[in-house]
Amino acid sequence: MGQHPRSSDKAAVGAIDPGTETPTRPAREDIIVVGAGIIGVACALQLARQGRRVTVLDTQGPGLGASYGNAGHLATEQVFPIADLSILKRLPAMLLDPMGPLRLDWKYLPRALPWFARLLLNLRPTHYQRTVAGIRALNEASLGAWQRLLASLDRAELLREEGSLLVFEREDSRDALDSLHRRMQQQNVPVTYWSGEAIRKVAPQLSERIQGGLFFPATGHFLDPYQAVCELVAAAEASGVQFLKRKVLDACVNADRVTLSTDQGLLAARQVLIACGAHSAKLTAALTGKQVPLDTERGYHLMLPHEHQRLPFAVTSLERKFIMTPMAGGLRLAGTVEFAGLERPANMARAWQLHRLSKGLFRQDLNAQDATPWMGFRPSLPDSLPIIDRVCDGKVLLAFGHQHLGLTQAAVTAEMVGRLSDNGVAEPGPYRLSRF
Repeated sequence: MGQHPRSSDKAAVGAIDPGTETPTRPAREDIIVVGAGIIGVACALQLARQGRRVTVLDTQGPGLGASYGNAGHLATEQVFPIADLSILKRLPAMLLDPMGPLRLDWKYLPRALPWFARLLLNLRPTHYQRTVAGIRALNEASLGAWQRLLASLDRAELLREEGSLLVFEREDSRDALDSLHRRMQQQNVPVTYWSGEAIRKVAPQLSERIQGGLFFPATGHFLDPYQAVCELVAAAEASGVQFLKRKVLDACVNADRVTLSTDQGLLAARQVLIACGAHSAKLTAALTGKQVPLDTERGYHLMLPHEHQRLPFAVTSLERKFIMTPMAGGLRLAGTVEFAGLERPANMARAWQLHRLSKGLFRQDLNAQDATPWMGFRPSLPDSLPIIDRVCDGKVLLAFGHQHLGLTQAAVTAEMVGRLSDNGVAEPGPYRLSRF
């Protein structure tokens, strides 16, 4: 979604008067999905297979936002929030180090402070436990949901279910790794400790500096995340879903429909699903009256097209805080979090920093020739849980805020949205809009 007009403009949020215009197309749709990322496309396919007439709107082609450049890691092991109380100690470094793994832009600080205040409040024990339980519940169901979805497409080979690894290099990191190991076990995350020797048996190109790590067998990686979106789009179109390039300017809920004002006229449907990631807050406010504390983690990747056969599965560095995922198009280095909002231009030096971070992890340095940098917006709420809900008497469905787990949780979110659309009531749980 693009920028909303100024409040003085005729098409400002909340200013629509559906009686003054007629939709440019008949309101034949059962549901309009706003957002053509992995979440929106998976939901659109699910809804179409349930017999719904579905139209998907986005300002760009399907999968060209954050879904295009994610790490490709099916991260079912990541059951903890994006931050803990140590963030207070790290705040000075976040502000001072432009290349640090967690970066807060000085100019964005005033806007970010309320979000960070909410984040810290959600680290209180009761709230923290609720968050972990909510993430874990989604992640535990994610692999099975993806298996079902890919099997229905006859494209199971897109996902490699070969596990993933978190490695450490320094002896003084062992206590932190052991602590994480215990916490993972307490949350019933499948995990085993591997020695450095065991790691090099399966990944012989990794260096002798790696002392050991945690192996997560119930994880996997996509060979091409964008191709996965394209396969879902093809299946959705075969099921009757229509994809339109539209910028949503405004929206309102009426007695029998939801009306959207777009840059190409009005559209109406019985239901609307908001699934436009980091751009979802304004539309949610227009339709529900709720101001959602949604911010964006700006994530970067560096794609190395000449690097094949280096790793058998995704490997994350504990100390260097980034991930390396083998893909059909080469090796993708991804990670780091930057809080700078939706407007500031990308700082691609952060993407190139990923190559520098990789030095020393392999027996021979990675080849960065013809490498391509990328930045995308991950939608994040301060409690690290998505909103998956049904509001406005069922006319508005919500599916956004999955932070860096959008790819992981897309298939299970689609199944949940399918139930929300059909059942008439929202499921109890920690994903409700009302928590804000």
